[in-house]
Amino acid sequence: MTEVVHTPRVFSGIQPSGGLTLGNYLGALKRFAEMQDTGGMQTIYCMVDLHAITVWQDPDKLAHATRELCAGFLASGVEPEKSILFNQSQVAEHAQLAWIFNCVARMGWMKRMTQFKDKTGKNAENASLGLFAYPALMAADILIYHATHVPVGEDQKQHVELTRDIAIKFNNDYGVDFFPVTEPVIEGAATRVMSLRDGSKKMSKSDPSDMSRINLTDDADAISKKIRKAKTDPDPLPDSIEGLEGRPEARNLVNIYAALADLTPEQVIAEHAGQQFGTFKPSLADLAVAKLEPISTEMSRLMQDPAEIDMILRRGAMRAREIAAPILERTYEIVGMVR
Repeated sequence: MTEVVHTPRVFSGIQPSGGLTLGNYLGALKRFAEMQDTGGMQTIYCMVDLHAITVWQDPDKLAHATRELCAGFLASGVEPEKSILFNQSQVAEHAQLAWIFNCVARMGWMKRMTQFKDKTGKNAENASLGLFAYPALMAADILIYHATHVPVGEDQKQHVELTRDIAIKFNNDYGVDFFPVTEPVIEGAATRVMSLRDGSKKMSKSDPSDMSRINLTDDADAISKKIRKAKTDPDPLPDSIEGLEGRPEARNLVNIYAALADLTPEQVIAEHAGQQFGTFKPSLADLAVAKLEPISTEMSRLMQDPAEIDMILRRGAMRAREIAAPILERTYEIVGMVR
């Protein structure tokens, strides 16, 4: 029997858990927009609202965060005509394939997932079953489209490796060459953007200090103020990238500049070597405002018309199901489900 051809296809998703940051933009949204112009590669982007409820969410806030995240995708340059853009819960095939994968994945694999340990600590017994099992849903998100490439940050690489394990085990268990072995795509100077207050911690919307992050909803004054007040050290910028060793805050600001300007960190160092941060930070602030203020303005405009956002998501879900439904149907046939 002929199997589905593994055409080049990119899939990635972001949780709508509220508050997009510069880290989301540089680590994901900016790259998503660039990828949709890669010839011959279909791009599918998803607001993973089923993942969001692995910890309890206020329903009204979840709906708002989902629409705001969609506005962030659109304002960052993801075009619904070029990419498939939708929220996960509108495509039931994600959850249906996740159950099959729950039965393929092994408990030992799940127990090795470091994010579950990081999120629960000593409180694992009180965590939801969904929080423990969600890597199988993540594998289903990817493989329901036979996605061949997944852009991820370093912290999500383990989940793509699990997706590969599930695909290989499914194919071996059933003697088929059906699910592709997905490749993680990790690239760019600032795939992992760090806190402006502590260069050893990832920039996070959950940090109690708003000064630790740049929000995509921040206006020009807020963006400029946060960069000018970002923590640094007293030394000037070095004349080589090696000079940033042991200087996490300095490295973070150089990486942010590089990613915003589409340069390498080495190019930024060559251009600004010897500068004190009193000179470098205003340059970075001007660059950040120029790149981010139009996104903030466009997000605000889009959020004035939630019905338009809902229509974009609905159309995207219809297109997503056109790909997902036959893949799920064939999966059921392989497993032995009577159709």
